[in-house]
Amino acid sequence: MREPLALSLLNDFLYCHRRAALKIVEGWRSANAHTARGDIVHEHADLPGYEVAKGVKLLRALPVFSDRLGLNGKCDIIEQRADGSLFPVEFKVGKRRQWENDDAQLCAQALCLEEMFHVAIPRGAVFHADSKRRREIEFTSDLRALTEKTISDLHALLDSSAIPRAVFREACEECSLYEICLPRVTSQPAAFRQAAEKLFQT
Repeated sequence: MREPLALSLLNDFLYCHRRAALKIVEGWRSANAHTARGDIVHEHADLPGYEVAKGVKLLRALPVFSDRLGLNGKCDIIEQRADGSLFPVEFKVGKRRQWENDDAQLCAQALCLEEMFHVAIPRGAVFHADSKRRREIEFTSDLRALTEKTISDLHALLDSSAIPRAVFREACEECSLYEICLPRVTSQPAAFRQAAEKLFQT
């Protein structure tokens, strides 16, 4: 049986293949101001339990898994409606904007819930902390296909143990693994990278 992957790795992979590889293959973890803010945003949602608000049961930090896809993790909030339907809600730092990686991570949660509870979950939402607004997401066939392909690619990445070459972007400087990845150096041509590596050889 293959090793299960964390749901959050889908977000990492679609943001940057190298970031996901540094985490999944080499086990790197680091923190910065953005991850600290994320911890604060998730502080309440990460407390396991439930509450009832306006007739809707809110399940917090619910562990989920999929044997078929080789995934596990937890959902920030699951809204259980009066008719028994489930509606996953993912908390994110930042203003209300559409990001493919956020959508795929939420869709993966829905796929886990569908397998666990044998119910159809057509949609969920991302709650954006800065704007305090939620963005509803429909789990279309295209989004489901993207999510399953991303999961398959992640398993292939883990099996290969390969670390993709960096591609420097402005967004790199916001990444918590920036000082580990060193994208300004590792994205350079091979001769430059080899010369830089020799500086650290003893």
